[in-house]
Amino acid sequence: MTTLDERSRAAATDHGVHDVVVVGAGQAGLSASYHLQRLGTEHVVLDANPGPGGAWRHRWPSLTFGGAHGIADLPGLPLGTPDPTEPASAVVERYYGTYEQRFDLPVVRPVRVTAVSSDDGPDGPLTVTTDAGSWRARTLVSATGTWDRPHWPYVAGRETFGGRQMHTRDFWTVEDMRDQDVVVVGGGTSAVQLLLGLEGVARTTTWATRRAPGWTPEPFDPAWGLDVERRVRERTLAGLPTLSVVAATGLPLTDTYRRGIERGTLVSRGMFTRMVPDGVVFADDDGTEHVVRADTVVWATGFRHAIDHLAPLRLREPGGGIRTDGTVVDKDPRVLLVGYGASASTLGATRAGRRAALAAHRRVA
Repeated sequence: MTTLDERSRAAATDHGVHDVVVVGAGQAGLSASYHLQRLGTEHVVLDANPGPGGAWRHRWPSLTFGGAHGIADLPGLPLGTPDPTEPASAVVERYYGTYEQRFDLPVVRPVRVTAVSSDDGPDGPLTVTTDAGSWRARTLVSATGTWDRPHWPYVAGRETFGGRQMHTRDFWTVEDMRDQDVVVVGGGTSAVQLLLGLEGVARTTTWATRRAPGWTPEPFDPAWGLDVERRVRERTLAGLPTLSVVAATGLPLTDTYRRGIERGTLVSRGMFTRMVPDGVVFADDDGTEHVVRADTVVWATGFRHAIDHLAPLRLREPGGGIRTDGTVVDKDPRVLLVGYGASASTLGATRAGRRAALAAHRRVA
């Protein structure tokens, strides 16, 4: 791994045209780099973070390895069995750092990619513009995930709310909400885990979701993962926007979550209709309104794919999504997407990295 200082930044891009530039050193990007290395394909990995770990390095410390869902093995080096009480962020940061060193992966950081353009026509190299200069690439593997694109849905009156609003991306500890009235918005795992963590800390909690929580007794095993990937892939093949993770997977009805439902913590009140200075307003079917007081509203409303850097290439279809066949983008085969669509899950990202590496190798061979 190479860390850029001020002196080396100027020389960092003086490498001519790379066969492959990989953007992002999370699970999908490291998988792609590993397989490119094994194939003998020249490449560089540009990562915006100051150190290894991908999005996991930003997770709150109370999210332990035992409480996290889906920290998958990277190819060639199993994760093993870390202490389940250790913060997941520390586990993954250490694991990814060891992985990069073990396989001598060409990761350069911190480098934030701001745009990818095609200045020399459809058959020429791509220009990868960053905050540390520009790289040139015959093929690009975009593995930027979703962490940098938190989704904040609009609700009437949100600008009038006098308390604190935060997205789970910026959450750090439940102690910040001790003895407060807290409303948690969103139907995914992050919302569920936060609500359970606030028990005995917050004065009150209220769960708000647009639709009833999608509890499922189905085991989250490889067969389940393949079915989820199939459903999401159907949308990417049609050029449609991808589904949220929870829309595709549902929520696992574990014993812990069952007990939370029985206690009333994990029972959704539906979605509030508007926000007021001191809380949120729910409406009954007959139109009767009820104000629920709130000091803090936490938006556990997920993320969108962080692909704004690809906008100059105009890859989107009329339906709003980017059509891919596997990882190869239909509108520009020089671009491969991993951690997008079906490969956004932890089950799919490692396999997608391998597919992208093979496709990139074939293209530049």
